Parts: sequence; C-alpha cells; structure tokens
Amino acid sequence: MNKLLVEGLTDAAGFLGGALLGFWIGRLIGWDIFSPGYGNATIFALALCGIGGGAGVQVARRLRSRVRKEQ
Repeated sequence: MNKLLVEGLTDAAGFLGGALLGFWIGRLIGWDIFSPGYGNATIFALALCGIGGGAGVQVARRLRSRVRKEQ
C-alpha cells in the first residue's frame, strides 16, 4: 500500500477518534458544542474537540512510527 495513503488514513482516523473523544468528554462535563449561540460552554467544547483531534493525530503518528521501527 502507498506510504502516503497509509499516513493520511491513520492521521485521519486519529483525528476523528480524538475529536469524538473530546466531544463525548465535553458532553459528560455538560458542554454542548451544538448549543445555540457562542457561550463559554460552547467555546470550551469546541476547544476540547480541537485538542482531542490534535492529540489523536499525535497518538496515531507515534503508533505508526513504533510499528515502522518493529518491522
């Protein structure tokens, strides 16, 4: 499989997984990303999704590099 395709798919999966994790953590806290208006809870929920997405990409890259070293 093409190296760039694998890199893109794993980055996308990591971002999606991290953003969803951030979304659900925000929902557990009581922050709703889809609430009307831009109150503090909405802004914090958006930030949590962004942080989760970025963390997910970093985890995916570390796992990919670990697998590459083992081969």
